[in-house]
Amino acid sequence: MALIRIEGDDLVVVIEGLDKLWAFKGSLTIPLANVRGATVDPGIATEPKGIRAQGSHVPGVIIAGTFHQDGEKVFWDVKDRSKALVIELADEQYARLVLQVDDPRATVALIESTLAERR
Repeated sequence: MALIRIEGDDLVVVIEGLDKLWAFKGSLTIPLANVRGATVDPGIATEPKGIRAQGSHVPGVIIAGTFHQDGEKVFWDVKDRSKALVIELADEQYARLVLQVDDPRATVALIESTLAERR
């Protein structure tokens, strides 16, 4: 699971527990200027992931790490698809982040309200 917080002008994603091992990454820091938006999307975990670069994919158990799909890099950290959210990015290493968080709706509201304040 991931923890998401806003620190100054950055969106900070901290990967928790063993997910760091499966995802080959412990955290991501993205400038808010490069965050296009966020949505709750529990169905995304059933869609094709693309080609795994670094990470793990055990169907029905975990999707974690970097995947290449349709010419884009996507970072995943999802075990429970009912708690999945998608963060769309611009001008970043990843085109999107697909993450499991404790409360997806509250996290999307935090991201969207922060972006609205800055526009």
